[in-house]
Amino acid sequence: MLKGKTVLLGVTGSIAAYKIANLASMLSKLHADIHVLMTENATKFINPITFETLTGNKCLIDTFDRNFQFNVGHVSLAKKADVVLVAPASANVIGKMACGIADDMLTTTLLACRCRKIVSPAMNTNMYENPVVQDNIQKLRKYGIEVIEPDTGLLACKDTGAGKMPSEEVLLNYILQEIRFKKDMAGKKVLVTAGPTVEAIDPVRFISNHSTGSMGYALAKVAAQRGARVTLISGPVNIKPPAFTDVVNVTSAQEMFNEVQERAADNDIIIKAAAVADYTPETVSDEKIKKKTGELNIPLKRTTDILKYLGENKQMGQFLCGFSMETENMVENSKNKLLSKNADMIVANNLKVEGAGFGTGTNVVTIITKDGCKELGKMDKEDVAICILDEIIKRDFLVDA
Repeated sequence: MLKGKTVLLGVTGSIAAYKIANLASMLSKLHADIHVLMTENATKFINPITFETLTGNKCLIDTFDRNFQFNVGHVSLAKKADVVLVAPASANVIGKMACGIADDMLTTTLLACRCRKIVSPAMNTNMYENPVVQDNIQKLRKYGIEVIEPDTGLLACKDTGAGKMPSEEVLLNYILQEIRFKKDMAGKKVLVTAGPTVEAIDPVRFISNHSTGSMGYALAKVAAQRGARVTLISGPVNIKPPAFTDVVNVTSAQEMFNEVQERAADNDIIIKAAAVADYTPETVSDEKIKKKTGELNIPLKRTTDILKYLGENKQMGQFLCGFSMETENMVENSKNKLLSKNADMIVANNLKVEGAGFGTGTNVVTIITKDGCKELGKMDKEDVAICILDEIIKRDFLVDA
């Protein structure tokens, strides 16, 4: 995923330094080239050998270290770097960065870097809230450095408040957001729907389907990493929201329609990946329906067809992509859907094909447009999302033209 990318990790003197070992391991598994620079104080919390073992590269501390290949270390690393993350960032190093002080290997390298710099403060709450520290943080932002807001919770000093470094997963998301993809969707607003809807029968029972939302969430995640401004309208799922997206949670088909209707006109690309219920009970009982002898009939009514509404109200230059889940005549039914819904693309899959459908980490889809069909083999849903967005981008440029 990150092969060919160089990540610099700057580690300063904080108890949270131990978390960066796990982050380095996570980046290594993604095949990034990782270089760790430590302040002298950081070595009091974690041994440099830990990072050298995890990254396969020498951990740099001393600007004048002669025990590695001959070059100007801070300059050569700065030229190689695709992104720099300083985490944990102590108040001391934040102050140095804000004032342009370069008195060790880390701060010298930071001044020489032209790539994106990200800082994750970690310190005692009183230190973090000190006006001097806050002023320095604002200076960093003024210079174009991204500052990750610390978490609030129990700190190592047993105080409770702001100053806790976020999890390694959060830090990784910031790195991925910066370097995983070219920003070929920058400036685009993308609306994605995902997950099932839940149609209440009574306070206990409901009608729903097996959708997990994973395909829609993968699309939202990748679109955001490619630079788009993403709104994700999601039915009830058990997945963490993708980073750097605006998530709107809904329950029923009507709620999803209302949220889509409100936001549709403001988006350049709409991807309707949600498995919305086609029918909902005509009435919802306020009390639990008691079991009786004999059959129970529940009258149903049609829900609003969201994709049809979007097709009928499509804006000039707007790209509309729908999904089609079939068990027979997949291509023929999906081609009819493409025309009847006035969509620009239908992503079709067959529930009976191994590796496709609900509750799996993979999918097998066919991308259908007015120009023809493109079959994709079995692949991870995130890879499917990349292929779908590649096709949308190619055609979206044609729509804009």
